[in-house]
Amino acid sequence: MSDPLKPVVFCGPSGVGKGTLIEMLMKRFPNDQFGFSVSHTTRLPREGEVDGKHYNFTTVEAIKQEIADGKFIEYAEVHGKYYGSR
Repeated sequence: MSDPLKPVVFCGPSGVGKGTLIEMLMKRFPNDQFGFSVSHTTRLPREGEVDGKHYNFTTVEAIKQEIADGKFIEYAEVHGKYYGSR
């Protein structure tokens, strides 16, 4: 029997290089050993950001309902904007 998959979580402040590290790992290990979770946010997209790639952009009303429904493993309100991961 093979070992079960074990999650690896990279976390840190914006701009620290999490995305760069994950991108490098996904190229180095191309057999779906690594994946990328796209967070949800209520903030507006910044220039060049693509919905579903950089973030899943949503409304305050929608994210509050999804939080109430237990759809997020973690979430936070930061400066009046919501962020969450499923």
